[in-house]
Amino acid sequence: MKKILIAIGILFFTHHSIAQNASYYRKVQSKQERAIMQAYKRHKISDNEYRKLMNEQIAIKRYINAANADRYWSPAEINRVEGKLDRASQRMKRYKTNWEY
Repeated sequence: MKKILIAIGILFFTHHSIAQNASYYRKVQSKQERAIMQAYKRHKISDNEYRKLMNEQIAIKRYINAANADRYWSPAEINRVEGKLDRASQRMKRYKTNWEY
């Protein structure tokens, strides 16, 4: 009986942490999207930079949805999503200080 309860507990914990990945990465992505929109409204980035950053956000959204399709996040998928989000934040910082036309 103890083994069954332990197995159920591990299964529940694993499922909870896997399901949490999608919601966490969606929150981070939406925060980035809002920051891009604010920077554009305040004229800190140009039209071209805004377009590039928003296209990147669309690609990130698509990848998060694809990774979450089977409700299992492999370590490779987690690393790819984190890499895409990190790259987007770095580009945002760079674009705020360097105008591109």
